Amino acid sequence: MIHLKSKDEIERIRECGICSAELFKYLENYMKEGITTKELDRISEDFIIKKGFKPSFKGYMGYPSSICASVNEEIIHGLPCSRKLKSGDIVGIDVGIQKKGYISDSARTYAIGNISPNHKKLLKRTESFLYLAIMKIKAMVEINDISGTIEDLTRKYKYGVVYDYCGHGVGYKNHEEPEIPNYRFPGGKRKLKPGTVIAIEPMINMGEDGQFVLDDGWTVVTVDGEYSAHFENTVAVTENGYDILTINPDDLKSILQKYSNGVVED
Repeated sequence: MIHLKSKDEIERIRECGICSAELFKYLENYMKEGITTKELDRISEDFIIKKGFKPSFKGYMGYPSSICASVNEEIIHGLPCSRKLKSGDIVGIDVGIQKKGYISDSARTYAIGNISPNHKKLLKRTESFLYLAIMKIKAMVEINDISGTIEDLTRKYKYGVVYDYCGHGVGYKNHEEPEIPNYRFPGGKRKLKPGTVIAIEPMINMGEDGQFVLDDGWTVVTVDGEYSAHFENTVAVTENGYDILTINPDDLKSILQKYSNGVVED
């Protein structure tokens, strides 16, 4: 069942989302060679708590950390550890922010030092796929209009699709209905009413389709060891279109202008 959110509830989710946007900007100062993902987890947790929020991932289904930190071939759910980042790495940071029963969910992928031209394109394109999919949202949009946009772009650029994990509803819990895959699916004709809040999150593999989970029970990796990028925003469906809740309002106009022509960023 999809739980529609009121305007007041959407504003409460936005409070959490703005905290995540501020965190992502803050983390740019630390995305350098030599830092460990465990340190990034500590920095993130401290930031979130000092802002008056809570990390919603910590303890969720037994997850031990405040962020997911997924490096290179790790697609999602990477466990922060003592691994030191080096030039050429990419790291996806996924974070849930909670306050007074409301939750946002968002992710960004960062480049460490000098990454290859192909990996730069992967990051820029994956971020483009996210925003071009968001721009399909309107009242009573079919889920497949969102999911199919990501699938078509992924195939156009000959990237791999992750099938076992997807976007989802969010707001009261980390994961709610409906599912928002990055590909068309039989249930995708379901229409989204205003007040629906969803997390859209393209997870795009440089190589083959598919994924598997490591023995730690959490970390999801590509089947061929190729890099994977992950970008995510929490978005409300409105009567007039969409409202992105995990971007600082001061930055929103310039971001949307960047993708308004419908062209993938290269």
